[in-house]
Amino acid sequence: MSGPRILLVATDLLVGSRIAGLARDCGAVVEQRATIDAAGGPFDLVVVDLQATKAAPGDVVARLRAALPADRRTPIVAFAPHVATDLLAAAREAGVEAAVSRGELLGSFPAIVRRACG
Repeated sequence: MSGPRILLVATDLLVGSRIAGLARDCGAVVEQRATIDAAGGPFDLVVVDLQATKAAPGDVVARLRAALPADRRTPIVAFAPHVATDLLAAAREAGVEAAVSRGELLGSFPAIVRRACG
């Protein structure tokens, strides 16, 4: 049985590489996209860098929900630098399953995947 399929929406290739490595370590596969519109799917989890787009977090979440298959509610985890508290709070208000700092995402990735895909 294969592990979770994760969509990473991020333009930062270094972060993408680190997340892909962490995903492999916990049996998941990551597909990275630079834009929300190229989401595709189905995915078991979406991880989105709130700084990868100029749109407001509420718009990002709405666009992701519209781009993903409608027959399932895919969990969304948003991340941003720890100092971007306004972006993280807005993502929470928009209904993401988790909004975390970049450090928290990288440091707790297996636990985040388990919670979201468990």
